[in-house]
Amino acid sequence: MSYPTDRRYTTDHEWIAVDGDVARVGITSYAAQALGDVVYLDLPAVGTALAAGTSCGEIESTKSVSELMAPADGEVLAVNDAAVDAPETVNGDPHGDGWLFSMRVASLPEDLLDAEAYAALTEGQDA
Repeated sequence: MSYPTDRRYTTDHEWIAVDGDVARVGITSYAAQALGDVVYLDLPAVGTALAAGTSCGEIESTKSVSELMAPADGEVLAVNDAAVDAPETVNGDPHGDGWLFSMRVASLPEDLLDAEAYAALTEGQDA
């Protein structure tokens, strides 16, 4: 699998695309495939303070319920209501229209991966 090079990735399979101090967050295509059909999103409320590596929501699929982890420290600015209303969007376009929320970034963890490193992490793993 190839991943967009304009963002960073976590080992928890989230991506973060940063523009200045604002970022968009979602799950990777690897995670979307592993989850199966996404049927429900429980996203953090606007104004919620996030700490990198902590749970900030849940993604429910036909297979399981998985925690959504914050990829950075900051505050939630908006949630993708279109994805909440049609969770299957996450499966269909996880790196585009299936984004989950945007946030004002206070600080980025140093251990975020680039696309090449994330691809290497997931290579050979069953999704």
